[in-house]
Amino acid sequence: MRGDSMDKIRLAIVGCGGMGHRHMYGLAELHRVGWTRFDLVGACDPVLANAESLAAQAEERFGQKPAVVGSLEELAEVGVDAVDVTTTPPYHHTVAVETLERGWHTMVEKPMGLTVRACNLIRRAADASDAILSVAENYRRDPMNRLAKALLNAEVIGTPRFLIHHAIGGTNRMTISVWRHQKDQSGVLLDVGVHFADMMEYLLGEIDTVYAQTRLHEPIRHNPAAVTGESSSNPAGVYTKWQRKMPAEFEATAEDAAYATLTFKNGVVGQYIEEHAAWGQGSWLRQIHGSQGSMTLPGDRSGGIITLNINGQETINDERLLDLVPDFRLDAVTADLFGGDRLWNYTFTQGDAKNIAIEYGEFAEAIAGNRTVEVDAYQGTRSVAVSYAILESGATGQIVQMDQMLDESINTYQREIDEGLGI
Repeated sequence: MRGDSMDKIRLAIVGCGGMGHRHMYGLAELHRVGWTRFDLVGACDPVLANAESLAAQAEERFGQKPAVVGSLEELAEVGVDAVDVTTTPPYHHTVAVETLERGWHTMVEKPMGLTVRACNLIRRAADASDAILSVAENYRRDPMNRLAKALLNAEVIGTPRFLIHHAIGGTNRMTISVWRHQKDQSGVLLDVGVHFADMMEYLLGEIDTVYAQTRLHEPIRHNPAAVTGESSSNPAGVYTKWQRKMPAEFEATAEDAAYATLTFKNGVVGQYIEEHAAWGQGSWLRQIHGSQGSMTLPGDRSGGIITLNINGQETINDERLLDLVPDFRLDAVTADLFGGDRLWNYTFTQGDAKNIAIEYGEFAEAIAGNRTVEVDAYQGTRSVAVSYAILESGATGQIVQMDQMLDESINTYQREIDEGLGI
């Protein structure tokens, strides 16, 4: 697939705000290392100024300007084979269902849908279509998380017993955008939580039950970019121009803290804190304890180093990690992007673009028939269901079974969101 000798895949980005720009930078990073199967031919957004911005920056990077259009109907006239859906979450299911029905291969940004029901609509459309559906979940693709998975598979800490997953910080500041604090738009426990849900299931298998407390600690959020022009939450630095136009202060309607106990089908127990309203010292911890030792993972997309503490041995947190997994190899796309197929750390600052580039590389390989997608509609739905299982348990005070989340028999918290979506 690498290089220019293969047939090009005509690609359009649908949704050209901050996430759409981040994805375009990821595609440019993929092209930079020689994986040029995609030809970006369309920038689609009803806000034409956003589409124009993305198209102009794409022209600088690819040497040709994609067509600027405001609808899928206009995009059909351009002629596309595949789309990357980076709209805000309430539109993921409406866009993805239509693109799949049109036969366009579809990659959709996480969360796959705004609710489990929205995800199931996409799943059914994917099942009925010959087109490929991939969910753009990039944390698991980070080379350090690939190494962690290999170490777990090699049983270097023995049989996993329990997980501690803490992400604590936030105060009363806006997280990236206003909509990430609105229940009907994709609250922060969903928007961030699906990343963590996917990572937990990637590392340890499927979650079975969830019992949680949830809170809305900070109902008024503050956006410093509207006051000073500088943001406190701005991944890849692409959101500044939009944040400066957002209100300086606004009401949050989505919960901002979750404290949960998770059980996995394999018997592992997880203690999970996702706290976006914490004051004082923040904290990050993803640690797995097994029957012979423990593994402490670095933050996602940081290039940090895994630390192993195995009974009777000195701490391992250097290149000796690779000695424990002699067969570990990163895939060809990742190896080209990160400069090697056996990494134990990295120091690149553009981790965001590189991990998105990996998503695109896999998507192209799947379209070419060389592999299947890793995060399919089922796994994308599961990640949304785990995040909502936490919120459903918090709303009802009950232990929630994941099977009941997936079949929509539990939807106390989600009901009004589904009603607002008309589904």
